[in-house]
Amino acid sequence: MARKDVFGSVMGAGAAVAEVRDVANYAVRGASRSIMQSFEELSKSSVVDLDPGLVDSSFVSDRIDDDDDEFLELLAAIRERGQDSPVLVRPHPSAPGRYQTVFGHRRVKVARHLGRPVRAVVKKMDDKDHVIAQGQENAARADLSFIERTLFAERILRAGHSPETVKLALALDDTTFSKMRSVTSHVPEGIILAIGAAKGIGRDRWWQLAKLMERHENEVRAADYVKSTDFSSLTSDIRFTRLFDFLSSVPNRARAPGKLQERAWAPADKSVRAKITDSGKIFTLALKSKQASPFGAFIAERLDELFEAFRESELARKTGD
Repeated sequence: MARKDVFGSVMGAGAAVAEVRDVANYAVRGASRSIMQSFEELSKSSVVDLDPGLVDSSFVSDRIDDDDDEFLELLAAIRERGQDSPVLVRPHPSAPGRYQTVFGHRRVKVARHLGRPVRAVVKKMDDKDHVIAQGQENAARADLSFIERTLFAERILRAGHSPETVKLALALDDTTFSKMRSVTSHVPEGIILAIGAAKGIGRDRWWQLAKLMERHENEVRAADYVKSTDFSSLTSDIRFTRLFDFLSSVPNRARAPGKLQERAWAPADKSVRAKITDSGKIFTLALKSKQASPFGAFIAERLDELFEAFRESELARKTGD
């Protein structure tokens, strides 16, 4: 896959935060601004060879799981022709002598696997600039799914950054950001991780799942459903679809013990039998025999009289007459 040149964004991520006030406009113009500078311009910065064993992952993960096929493809390409473009790292903020990846995680992983140095640009930056640079790189490439971007946005928020920083980093408009928040508010991270990256599932389908998960009973059902061995053996897209269909179906609700009352009735000659079921809100009288139909019609024709007699009986009971 050809990669877009996104390196220009890291040269002034902090300044971009200050100058961009309208996130919707940023979504149109900021992403292109993040790729304005060519790779040659970035290469004027010192590109160094680092021991990949000294390079840690970003403090905010942007992937749910690695695509083995894509990794093997990248591994074969770098083994054959070397690492074409450097990764971006910063000096580790809390571990002297180590580095933290801003973007290029898979290239670092490949270098580690091959036992080779990783070519890197080292740039000092704070956490805010870090997530903006990482997010802009994510926005410029097409291989992160909606739910990976959503979980990445949520993790940025959990790290203490503002919604404005998230929208700036991922070039989000208000509608998309709102739907992302709805998804992470109602779908627990454990459920998301069990489903996986779901590359073929977009924003609207995840939002519909979130609406289903608003019901507490569905959250419980989902947690049980994703634990099955059959579920984990499916591909990620199918896992999403199976869970969605399962939650969309009406559950077989267990009746509360003691709430449902059943009794039977029959006249002395047993010419008709009745089954009476009372759940508190629903009362059912079921007749069975050759005379069930005419007897049922007889009762139905007298419902007005029977109901009036019932009301008089209730009134007499309340007044004590």
